[in-house]
Amino acid sequence: MKVLQIPLLVLVALFSAQGLAATTAQQEKMKTCNADATAKALKGDERKAFMSTCLKKEVPQTQQEKMKTCNADATSKALKGDERKAFMSDCLKKK
Repeated sequence: MKVLQIPLLVLVALFSAQGLAATTAQQEKMKTCNADATAKALKGDERKAFMSTCLKKEVPQTQQEKMKTCNADATSKALKGDERKAFMSDCLKKK
């Protein structure tokens, strides 16, 4: 039974770390958009529209973030060998 618990704990830790990183990135994005809206002195509907557009913009991932995300996806799919290499290559090109 302990043999099964260790891989499950590792998976839980990986997913928790990804969720935490996503939250932090979203918080940073919110701070940046909010600061930009304040600098432009936007109020009311103008501010809402600006914030909506700003928050929808995709923040480019760093190569390290891409690698972590793709690696976690490959691990969750239990890919090995050439199949994993092909997946990683595709994943890193897409994101």
